[in-house]
Amino acid sequence: MQKLRYYAAPKAETKPPSPSKAVHTEFLRTGRISRSREDWLPDERRYLTYEEVAARTGRRLERAAETTHERINAFHRSIKFPKVIFHRTLNNSPHLGYCHVTAARTNFAQYADVKWAFYIANFFAELGGEEVFFEQIKQNYGRMYFAVAIKPEAEAKSMTIDRSVRDNGLLFQTVDPKEALRNVLMLGARDAELRKIIAKL
Repeated sequence: MQKLRYYAAPKAETKPPSPSKAVHTEFLRTGRISRSREDWLPDERRYLTYEEVAARTGRRLERAAETTHERINAFHRSIKFPKVIFHRTLNNSPHLGYCHVTAARTNFAQYADVKWAFYIANFFAELGGEEVFFEQIKQNYGRMYFAVAIKPEAEAKSMTIDRSVRDNGLLFQTVDPKEALRNVLMLGARDAELRKIIAKL
């Protein structure tokens, strides 16, 4: 795969465009060389390092996660999720990444006490692969929202995907923010009455 290069786009100027004039004609007519900036070449592109791109991507993802967490917690006073926000960018494509928003636990019909985590990604992909979790990445969607079942792993002292729940651990995946909000609220609802209210949304 070809290595991507990123550059800093110059800020758009709000000045009205000046009428075009031929620089060489002005020199022949007056004998003066124009020193105005518009007559010279534009600034060269400044290429960004992968670290700079990853930092910019991370800031955007975390802003989206903050807003999403506020919206989730504003729904009902009995549903409050912890704020656990961190992000990761993809190794060879630092403009692509995902952000952890919150984590909680719930009970399903077949499974009891399932721990889960909710994420936002700035791309769309098939999820749940054994070796690579994100497969067939498509950038034509603005965002993807998904939740996975998680479990603690003693050796790595971290959380991993619980593949005993639905084979790939995936609880839901959508590009619709309203559907994502409903699904997260359903996962966080403590009783059947509240689930019925959320289901009607």
